[in-house]
Amino acid sequence: MLNLLSSSSTLRAVVWFDAFTGVLLGALHLLLTASLAEWLGLPQNLLTVSGVMLLSYAALAITLARAPSMPRGGLWVLIVGNFAWALASLGLLLGSTVTPTLLGQAYLLVHVVSVAMLAELQWMGVRRLPGLAAA
Repeated sequence: MLNLLSSSSTLRAVVWFDAFTGVLLGALHLLLTASLAEWLGLPQNLLTVSGVMLLSYAALAITLARAPSMPRGGLWVLIVGNFAWALASLGLLLGSTVTPTLLGQAYLLVHVVSVAMLAELQWMGVRRLPGLAAA
């Protein structure tokens, strides 16, 4: 099972999934800003900025996923970005700067767990890449 989780084809699939969710959530944050702000109890400007960040991140992920040999440095940017996103979501959830609704708390918790899991899967995959092929 560990070999399946750390294969380069699995890593590429994880990066594609990450890109897809980034596009989907980024578009939702930008297209439904006012509604999401009300439902989640998060500031509109936070949703707008995060929507732009998600689309930018997704563009990088798509570029890497389409590359014949995914560059290790670019993959590390994704991993660090995902861990940072999970920590920022946790900070919003536990901090006192925003007061998310119950739905907003659930939304942030899903981000913490799922994005940290994506980062972990990507990290496992990068560690198993052959040195020269991934450079």
